[in-house]
Amino acid sequence: MTTTADDASHAKDPAPAQDAGVRFPFPPSDETEEAARHAVLRATDHLLALQHTEGWWESVFSTDVSYDAHDLFLRRLLGTLDERVATGSGRWIRSLQSADGSWPLVFDGAGHLGTTIQAYVALRLAGDRPDEEHMLRCAAWVREQGGVPASQLTARVWLAMFGLWSWDDLPEIPPEIIALPKWAPMNIYSFSAIMRLALVSLGIISEHRPVRPVPFGIDELFVPSDGPVRAPAPAPADGWERAFRHLNTAVRACRRGSPRAVRRTATNACVRWLLEHQETDGSWGACTPMTTWVVLALHLQGYPSDHPALKAAWDFLEDGAAWTEDGARKLLTVHSPVWDTCLTTTALLDAGLPAGHPALVKAADWLLTRQTDRPGDWSVRRPHLAPGGWSFQFHNQNYPDNDDTAEVVLALRRVAHPDQARVDDAVSRGVRWSLGMQSEDGGWGAFDADNTSTLPGRLPFFDFGEYCVDPPTADITAHVVEMLAAMGMQRDPRTRRAVRWLLDRQEDSGAWYGRWGVNHVYGTGCVLPALVAAGVPRDHPAVRRAVTWLTSVQNTDGGWGEDWRSYADPAYLGRGPSVPSQTAWALLALLAAGEHDGAAVRSGVRWLTERQTDQGTWEEPQFTGTLVPRAVAVHYGHYRHVFPLMALGRYVRRERPGAEAAGPEEADGA
Repeated sequence: MTTTADDASHAKDPAPAQDAGVRFPFPPSDETEEAARHAVLRATDHLLALQHTEGWWESVFSTDVSYDAHDLFLRRLLGTLDERVATGSGRWIRSLQSADGSWPLVFDGAGHLGTTIQAYVALRLAGDRPDEEHMLRCAAWVREQGGVPASQLTARVWLAMFGLWSWDDLPEIPPEIIALPKWAPMNIYSFSAIMRLALVSLGIISEHRPVRPVPFGIDELFVPSDGPVRAPAPAPADGWERAFRHLNTAVRACRRGSPRAVRRTATNACVRWLLEHQETDGSWGACTPMTTWVVLALHLQGYPSDHPALKAAWDFLEDGAAWTEDGARKLLTVHSPVWDTCLTTTALLDAGLPAGHPALVKAADWLLTRQTDRPGDWSVRRPHLAPGGWSFQFHNQNYPDNDDTAEVVLALRRVAHPDQARVDDAVSRGVRWSLGMQSEDGGWGAFDADNTSTLPGRLPFFDFGEYCVDPPTADITAHVVEMLAAMGMQRDPRTRRAVRWLLDRQEDSGAWYGRWGVNHVYGTGCVLPALVAAGVPRDHPAVRRAVTWLTSVQNTDGGWGEDWRSYADPAYLGRGPSVPSQTAWALLALLAAGEHDGAAVRSGVRWLTERQTDQGTWEEPQFTGTLVPRAVAVHYGHYRHVFPLMALGRYVRRERPGAEAAGPEEADGA
């Protein structure tokens, strides 16, 4: 079982925050600031107590139950599903069913058809009968949504492997795609890092077309032939759409006529690529969903269960399961220690913990061990760039990302470390790597540079559309800009290009889109502190428009929230019940914009202080993180701890972040 900082063994309980050296530079001006100070001290104590003895922090990273279902599917296909795992996983999946019979993507959200179908089949594998009340409700809900034919592609791929859907009705994923040169428009590196791993694995799986029938059918999940069918709306059939549909038909027709030697060579090349990308912890991409696909692919290719690659992968998958006290088995999608640790370090520094505090030095020591030291997939587009980034997880050399790298550098440079030369060297390598990963348009994506092709999203392989690639985004670009400004590079031409990129992408409302967090509150919360830090004056029109938008969407209770549905429905932009992390993001933006004494900030601070728990943190069941907009949401267990502390810490310290204001021309990115 994996342990995290919430249940791992910790260092000796720290002294209260005041004893640890937290001091405030000013006397409190009123009751609001006094309450905020007490909240800062309690939150600091809480976070210090959660630190692992090795120096890192981590809380549970959660997604919807589809990945728990995938784990059961894999074990069933490989013949390793035992009663204990089936019962425990079934208990967990069952516990998250909504009253209408469906399963949502987010806490308290609407049902999602693909996730619900996968949860239903997983419960059948766990022994649930179709005539049980919760299963009847589920089946009725699925039929109301159009049944299995209307579901997302991933669900139907798994159903095909159980003989519950036809492989002939799925898109072809030719393994020969591995042979396309790196300059070709549709090579595997045209896809995002996550999609790339799935694509290569599915190329092998699609070649074998496994069918391992289960001892039950799912007719109850299909709409009767005389009933209405609600199929998903097809994509617009423009020239490219028509071309790819014809191409898929041609690939299927050629499949049987392709020489076996050619197909065998292609699948073997896919296997070699996958084996080259296995991490030291046995995973692929350091996440369970991708590892699940690869394990199945290798099994179909004939790799025995005792092969070192599969043994290591199984160890990773077993370690990714957490058992609750009532016997439920929950799959942990991915570990987030680097992200959680750098954010915690920044939050504690914002709270006023001395820069040389032992907890911060220990965190810095651990972060220094996580810096990547060899090329990964990013080097395909940047072959001459030296490594130096950080990834999200414990072990992930192939896929460091710009977001983690920026936040780690921001944290490390503020710690008073006894070996400053070591820190400076790591920071220098991280900054150099980030600068080398800037895309041609001036922004930064997550894992790759210039991963902007529109073609992969038009292929029928996935139904994630434009999110099959990894273009620059406002939130990540903002974090890199903030890092560069902290390094004194406000006037560097590369920083100015990025500032211009951000200013050009402000929406008419005054907000910025949030790719990796929900949604415009997150995007705006990232961008405003970065712009001000980079020298954009607080009276710049873009800053004032953003402030106006944030204050306009503040809830009457003083907090902020944005519903996950905002990715699909503009009516939810900036709208939703108040949530601690989202309230903190709005406060961080407003504080950076100079709104410390404004009514909106004071109301937001009061909302946070009044809702702090006795343990010194905040309750937050909502999903405020994003992996794939509209498709995969994330609940970051650590967000409720760190972001409110950041906001309150900056509020009580009355910080005025930002470099000396640039001139108007520089602020415009010229």
